[in-house]
Amino acid sequence: MSEVTRRALGWGALYLGLALLPMGIALLRAPAEGRGLWVEFGAMLGLLALGVMALQAVVSGRHRWFAESLGFDNLLQFHRRMGNAALVLVLLHPLVLLTARPEWLGYLDPRAEAARALTLWGLLAGTLLLVVSSLWRGRLGLSYERWRLLHGLLAFGVVAGGLGHALMVGHYTAGALTVLALVAAIGLALVALLESRLLRPWRLRRRPWRVVEVQPVRGDATTLALEPVGEHRLDFLPGQFIWITLGETPFRLQQHPFSLTSSAVRPRRLALTAKRLGDFTATLPEVPVGTRAFVEGPYGAFLPDVDNPSGAVLIAGGIGITPMMSMLRTFADRGERLPLWLVYANPRWEEATFREELEALAERLTLTVIHVIDEPPAGWQGESGKLDRDLLARRLPPDDGRRDYFICGPDPLMNAAEGALIELGVAPTRIYSDRFDMV
Repeated sequence: MSEVTRRALGWGALYLGLALLPMGIALLRAPAEGRGLWVEFGAMLGLLALGVMALQAVVSGRHRWFAESLGFDNLLQFHRRMGNAALVLVLLHPLVLLTARPEWLGYLDPRAEAARALTLWGLLAGTLLLVVSSLWRGRLGLSYERWRLLHGLLAFGVVAGGLGHALMVGHYTAGALTVLALVAAIGLALVALLESRLLRPWRLRRRPWRVVEVQPVRGDATTLALEPVGEHRLDFLPGQFIWITLGETPFRLQQHPFSLTSSAVRPRRLALTAKRLGDFTATLPEVPVGTRAFVEGPYGAFLPDVDNPSGAVLIAGGIGITPMMSMLRTFADRGERLPLWLVYANPRWEEATFREELEALAERLTLTVIHVIDEPPAGWQGESGKLDRDLLARRLPPDDGRRDYFICGPDPLMNAAEGALIELGVAPTRIYSDRFDMV
C-alpha cells in the first residue's frame, strides 16, 4: 500500500468517525421506548446530516494540520461532493420522518409553534441555498466577494440551527451530559469556522506586505511582486500558493488564491502572475506600487521531490505554468540537477507566458521544454494541436514507476493529461494536479 493511499484511508476513517459523532453521542442515552424503524432511521439521518455539515466548516477552513498532507485541491473537491451529500441527507431527514408519521406535518406550520417551524424551514432553505450558490455561482451572477460572505453566514447559520433543532426535539438529547457533549462537538466546528474568518485576519494585520512592482508579461498576464513591511518573511516550497488581500486591512471579502512564481530561495520577495480572466485579475495591471497587501499561506501539496533520481514531468496549460515557474526558478537557484520535462500547451505561440525565460532555464537545468501550440504560426517545427496520449508517448521517456507528474491548467487540458498518463501506465498516486477552479 502506497503512502498516499495509507494517508487517504487514515483521514477517511477519521472523517467518518467525526461525521458519526453526533449520532454516537445521541445513542449513548437512547430512550427505552422505540418509535418504529423508519422514524428512528429518519432521526439518524438528521444527526448524520448535522455531523457532515459541521465537518464542512472544518474542511473548507484551510487548516494546516490536515490540509498540508492532503492538498487543498483534493480537499476542495471533497468539500464540494460532501456538500451535495449533506443536502441529500438534509432533504431525506424530514422526508423519511413525514412518510412514517404524516401527522408530523403540523410541525412545519409556524402557527402551531413558530420557533420550531421557522427553524425547520430555515434549515432546509439555508442548506439548499448554500449548495446551489456554490455550484452555480457564475450563473447566479454572484461575485466571489458576495458569495464568500453569503457562504460563511449560511454555513454558520445551518450548523448552529441544526444543533438548535436537535436540542429542541429533545428525544435523543435529554440530559445535561448529552447536551454538553453535542454542543462541544458541534461548537468546535463553529469555532474552526470563526477562526478562519475572523481570528486569522486579525493575526495577519501584524504582517503586512506591499506591492513593489507591477509588470505586464506575455499572454495578457500581470506579475505582482511583494515585499514585507517589517522583518517578517514567508518561507514556502516551490509549487505552493497563497491567498492575498489587497488594501489597508485584512478584514476584506476580497481574498484570492494565486500560485507563487518566485523562487523559494528568496522568501522576502514574493511574486505571483495572473492572466486577466476574471473581475479581480483584470484589475491587477492597475494596482498602484506601494499598495498594502496581506498574505495567508503558504498552502498546497503540489511539491516535487528533488531527491527522486527519476525526476519529474511538468505539464502546463496557459497560465497554469505559474507553479512550475516557482519550481524551475528555485531549482536553478539551488543548482538542482534532477531530470525535468516540461510540456507547455498554449492556443498560440505569442501567448506562451515566460517562454523566453524557459529557454534560459533550460540552459541552467537538466530541462527539456516541449511546446505544444494549438494554432501554430507558419513554419512552426514543434508540436501542434491538442495534448493527447500519442504526444506524451512520443515526447516523454517511458515511465519507470518512480517519476512524478505535475499538471496545472484549464480543466479540459488537465482531464486529457490525467487520462493520457493513466493510459500510458502511470500510477494515479504519481500524478499531482493543481486546478484553477478553487473559488
